[in-house]
Amino acid sequence: MDNNYKKTIQKRLSGDRQKLLDNLKQVPIVSVACQKTGISRASYYRWKSKDKLFSKEAGKALSEGKQLINDLAESMLINAIKDQNMTGIIWWLRNNHPGYADRVELTHKAKNEKLTPEQEKLIDKALKLASLTPKQK
Repeated sequence: MDNNYKKTIQKRLSGDRQKLLDNLKQVPIVSVACQKTGISRASYYRWKSKDKLFSKEAGKALSEGKQLINDLAESMLINAIKDQNMTGIIWWLRNNHPGYADRVELTHKAKNEKLTPEQEKLIDKALKLASLTPKQK
């Protein structure tokens, strides 16, 4: 192969990689980003495994893309709440208001003390009642 041909291939590969990273920032789904770029998923995973810098950049691009989608989802949730969508309202309250949360919080201040068998049974019973541990037959 002549030198110009190698440079042309390297330039095209570099461009494809950058396009792929840009697409991952917009849609953080590897197969979709690859399809939009016109490369195979196998190429993406090969590049990731053989090029640490590309792997790191791809991770950052995916993270940035996921944050973009999270922002979009939050915006849509807020619009749903404004439109009095009860599902959106309930979801928001359960995940952001302690009075509506489906959580059990257990705190204990101890200085390397072991629980007594009776205390362990009480905690186990509370967790079972809260459906946080499997019920034994």
